[in-house]
Amino acid sequence: MRRLFAVILVSITGLLGSAVPASAQAGGPEGTGGHDGQRLAWSACGGGFQCAKVKVPLDHAKPQGKRIEIAVIRLRAKGPKRIGSLVLNPGGPGASGVELARNAKRFLSPAMLARFDVVGFDPRGVGLSSPVRCVSYGVLDSYHALDPTPDTPSEVRKGDAYQQIYAQGCKANSGSLLAHVGTRDAARDIDVLRAALGDRRLTYLGFSYGTLLGATYAELFPKRVRAMVLDGAIDPATRGGAPGAAAHGFETAFTSFLRDCYDRPGCPFRTHKVSASFKQVAKLFRRADRSPLRNDLDGRQVNEALVWRGVMAAMYSRERWPSLRAALGEAFKGDGTALLTFADGYNGRLADGSYDNSGEAFTAVNCADYPPTSRATRSEVTYVPESRYFGKYFSDGLLSPCAFWPVKGAEGIVGRVRAKGAPPILVVGTTRDPATPYKDAEALAGQLSSGVLLGYDGDGHTAYGGPSACVNGAVDRYLISRVPPKDRTLCRR
Repeated sequence: MRRLFAVILVSITGLLGSAVPASAQAGGPEGTGGHDGQRLAWSACGGGFQCAKVKVPLDHAKPQGKRIEIAVIRLRAKGPKRIGSLVLNPGGPGASGVELARNAKRFLSPAMLARFDVVGFDPRGVGLSSPVRCVSYGVLDSYHALDPTPDTPSEVRKGDAYQQIYAQGCKANSGSLLAHVGTRDAARDIDVLRAALGDRRLTYLGFSYGTLLGATYAELFPKRVRAMVLDGAIDPATRGGAPGAAAHGFETAFTSFLRDCYDRPGCPFRTHKVSASFKQVAKLFRRADRSPLRNDLDGRQVNEALVWRGVMAAMYSRERWPSLRAALGEAFKGDGTALLTFADGYNGRLADGSYDNSGEAFTAVNCADYPPTSRATRSEVTYVPESRYFGKYFSDGLLSPCAFWPVKGAEGIVGRVRAKGAPPILVVGTTRDPATPYKDAEALAGQLSSGVLLGYDGDGHTAYGGPSACVNGAVDRYLISRVPPKDRTLCRR
């Protein structure tokens, strides 16, 4: 699932260059294409940060062919006992690691800032790194407003038409890059970056989709891992995730939100019973489908797609619950302004009506990782029956441009991972995470030959950097000392 940047401001930690010779750490045939000798030309880029570009092959199978540039940023360690670099990924796919690193001083402890260079990068196709672009901002407005629950043949045809427009726009505007933006490509880029940073082994912190990226790296280069934290895990074996699990995750999170709401002044639900409140929200969705809500920002109509996306976006962080209570109270009265603001943030829409490329990168990476097995269209999808209220928004068909994707990715996702030979890898899961269910963290930790599970009995998407001193302390200790907590430790605060 995509990760909201505001939600991504969670903590981060370290990485080391050990004394193991690089020649002893080869990950089989998966080398870095002879670019290990590359060194980065750092320059100041404001706020005490340094920026650089690392060159990587467009196609790692042709290491001497065309290269592209990956944007990198770092904040140097402040103390004399520097361990090495910390490479981080905020998720998405499509979120900017450069932007996340710029906020390091806000969410990293002094001890972490003293020991590690904090390094962020925009993966290929994202942000400052050869970004994928597909369609105009106006088309994106229409695309994000597509009816998620088409009721008529004309709505189905309109949806299919826009998916094709989107896919062909990506081909026209992003060309040869589209076949090489998959997770395996990005994992190999990380190894080039690791070598360019001068680190013999990688220490990595990845959130949400970043767990899939990290697990893929560990599978390809297990002996090049020093320490790795995967928070908000995606199970690689599910090859894209089960829509039923996603729908259930958001319903579980919304139930937790409701129970909290009932104890707060101004809770906007008429009846303080979970089933009745779900029905009230479902009625709001149906109302917006028939007659969109108004907004005070611009002339857009806040329809069912934007109302749903706004509610979903707010579920990613418990800190957003007070704003969601207020937004739903306004929406029940016909004002969708606040929910539209949430939806715009999720969709990457900026105040001036432009978009960052997070949504386009998200689509391109997923279509490269999970190529469609058939040309399923919106008229052929089936929805999640076991999710009573949110299931209709999660299909097991292809409600995306991937059904019409014009190129085939160079490689699909790796699937089940073992990373045999890697040191302990710490997998963190939150019990009521809306986007990445706790059972995915259990599954990933179980797959990894050296996986260690750290649980958090709490709310929101990902745990590290949140309110749990137990989680934060355990992750910090592991990244500094490489000693993980006891497997299946469950933190509550």
